[in-house]
Amino acid sequence: MKALIQKLSTSTAGYSTLALRVPVGIIFMAHGAQKLFGWFGGYGLEGTGGWMESIGLAPGFLMALLAGSAEFFGGLFILLGLLTRPAAIALAFTMLVAIFSVHFANGLFMSNNGYEFGLALLAASVSLALSGSGKAAVDQVLAKKLA
Repeated sequence: MKALIQKLSTSTAGYSTLALRVPVGIIFMAHGAQKLFGWFGGYGLEGTGGWMESIGLAPGFLMALLAGSAEFFGGLFILLGLLTRPAAIALAFTMLVAIFSVHFANGLFMSNNGYEFGLALLAASVSLALSGSGKAAVDQVLAKKLA
């Protein structure tokens, strides 16, 4: 287990990933908070779950809990640079589901509820999954302690 955590937390990326992690982490946390807690104009678990059920993602409450948790906690982990790769993979999967179950049929542009924003978040998540957290991250502290 120690070797796995060390491998997941090791990154040769520099400080540039911090410029990606901070806004992406905040965005994901905000969207997750909408789903989980009803903050920032969101509908909370009940409302989001009902909507998810209506578009065929059932059971809706569970899907809202999973998506909201991935976004909120995954975003927090991305922001902190804590287990960045697994968090980014979970978020990439969440964005794939969002793109293809909600936005793809509407085309690219956000003005038509399209997938461009989800695609940008997917790209950022994949980038972080490949690069890791970079130097300014909790992952670096973990990797050094486990070495």
